[in-house]
Amino acid sequence: MTVISFALYIEALIQTGFAPQLDMNAGNKDQLELAALESRVDELIKTVESLASENEALRNQQATLTTERATLIEKTEQARSRVEAMIARLKAMETRS
Repeated sequence: MTVISFALYIEALIQTGFAPQLDMNAGNKDQLELAALESRVDELIKTVESLASENEALRNQQATLTTERATLIEKTEQARSRVEAMIARLKAMETRS
């Protein structure tokens, strides 16, 4: 049983009055405890959903940054090759003079 279905099950028990009760005081206490548990489970579900969403966004950002890095590395290598070629041409011109 998943956390969500458990929370729905508890909520249905409370709403239909099928939550076990020994006496009125114990029943009220149980209902309060179940309500508190349900509230906590709802908070945890929201937290998990939020973290899953954030995780997906971070994975997308990482993929974008990885692609951008690869592009920058390629451009840097191209620039290095052009600079090395210019240096070689300048040295060749210098030796001819």
